[in-house]
Amino acid sequence: MIISRNNKRLHRKRRVRAKINGTANCPRLSIFRSLKNIYVQLINDEKGITLASASSSVLGIKPNMEGAVKVGKEIADKCKELKISEIVFDRSGYRYHGRIKALADEMRKEGLKF
Repeated sequence: MIISRNNKRLHRKRRVRAKINGTANCPRLSIFRSLKNIYVQLINDEKGITLASASSSVLGIKPNMEGAVKVGKEIADKCKELKISEIVFDRSGYRYHGRIKALADEMRKEGLKF
């Protein structure tokens, strides 16, 4: 039986999500990366609400490395508005390299702690 790459990613995602949780003080930052866009959400899992979100489609930028940096800067600015300084980073089963790493590095540069 052949398991697709996306099914393997979803299995990793479920395994990690069973262990991490976002709160009002330290929300979970969830990432979804597609071929056309990159999406980021700040989620309070206690109440089940999204506090803030940003994506390359809303900003009208390409989903490349520079686009990921701009999305990271946008979500970091929204965190500052909400007075959030610490988050739980949920990479959703994606490897920590490329666009995911560029987004995380920009958020750290803007002052967020993981």
